Amino acid sequence: MSGGPAAPRAPQHREAEAARIEVRHLRAGWWGLALFVVGGLGLEVLHAVKAPFYLDAGQETTRLLLRLAHAHGTGLSLLQIAFALTARAWPATATRLASVAFLAAYVLLPGGFFLGALGASRGDPGLGVVLVPAGAVALLVAVGSVSRRIRDPSAEEAE
Repeated sequence: MSGGPAAPRAPQHREAEAARIEVRHLRAGWWGLALFVVGGLGLEVLHAVKAPFYLDAGQETTRLLLRLAHAHGTGLSLLQIAFALTARAWPATATRLASVAFLAAYVLLPGGFFLGALGASRGDPGLGVVLVPAGAVALLVAVGSVSRRIRDPSAEEAE
C-alpha cells in the first residue's frame, strides 16, 4: 500500500463512465421531452377551454411562470440529448461534475418556475422561484465544464 497520489483512471474506465453518462442523459432528455411536450399540450388545453385559474385577469404571473417552466424544460431536455451526443464524440467532456450540474439545472430551472407558478399571488411568484438562480448557476457550471474539455483533435495530435 503506497501513500502516493492515486493512479490516473484507466482509459477503459473513463470510456465506460462516459458511456454511462451518455445513456443517463439520453434517457433523461427523451423522457423529459415527452413530459414537457405533454405539459405544453396541457397548457394549450387550459387555453382552449378558457380555464379561469389560467386565463382570468390577475393570472398573468401564473401563466408566464407555467410557460417558462414548459419552455425551459423543453430546452433543457434537448440540452441533455446534446450533452449525451457530445459525450459520445468527446468522452473527456463526460465528467461527473458536468453530468450532475446538467441534471441539477434540469430539475431546478423548470421546477423553480413551476413551483413559483403554484404559489403565485397578486402578481408575485411563489417562493419556489428561488430555485431558478441555483439552476442557472448549475447550467453555467455544466456548460463551462463541457466547453473547457472540448479540444481541437489536430492540436492534440501535434502535442
